[in-house]
Amino acid sequence: MKALVPGFLILLLLGCAKAPLISTPELQVLETGELPVPTRTDLLAANRPYLIGPFDKLKIDVFGVEELQREVQTDASGRLSFPLIGVVEAAGSTPGELAAEIERRLAGRFVRNPQVTVNLTETVSQVITVDGQVDKPGLYPVIGNMTLVRAVATAGGVSEFASLDDIVVFRTVNGQRFAALYNLKAIRRGAYPDPEVFANDVVVVGDSQARRIFRDILQAAPLLTTPIVVLSRN
Repeated sequence: MKALVPGFLILLLLGCAKAPLISTPELQVLETGELPVPTRTDLLAANRPYLIGPFDKLKIDVFGVEELQREVQTDASGRLSFPLIGVVEAAGSTPGELAAEIERRLAGRFVRNPQVTVNLTETVSQVITVDGQVDKPGLYPVIGNMTLVRAVATAGGVSEFASLDDIVVFRTVNGQRFAALYNLKAIRRGAYPDPEVFANDVVVVGDSQARRIFRDILQAAPLLTTPIVVLSRN
């Protein structure tokens, strides 16, 4: 069976080919699709392991000292204030490193052999941006390992007009901007590994103009004199 589509519509669909990503002095496009892993400086309050950043909310517990159990929030500089020891620079530290620093300051003078635990309760510094053709574009927290498929799923999945072979991830490493193009359909089928994404990455799901035009074709089909036969593709 052949799909019969008016010639002018074929030209419209062919005209929807996506422009390729092009490297510039400010943006290096990688052909392999493998972006470099960002450094702690790139992430500000990084991930893997999680590093505390501005406005993060933490729960701090000094074992056996109920008065020193606190829920605190870091300020814009990533600092926090804790009883007895004053201001602590928390930004750039893991929760474990912060706990060790609080133990060091409390030990001897205030608490004998302090045992401190620090747990993250809410983060606004470790976020990823998911934009383009997803159901719920926006900023989403990154806690633990995050991959491209998980990031898209967190944003509600792709929308009707998403182009699955046009997923771009932007990342800055040591001041250099990078971009890589991914094929979400191929990843879902296991053709290659689901790449990790990191805090401050920007994921943009491309728009399929061909899908939009084809929808318009179908809606206009009753007005066309040439029949349209839609064939399914597996």
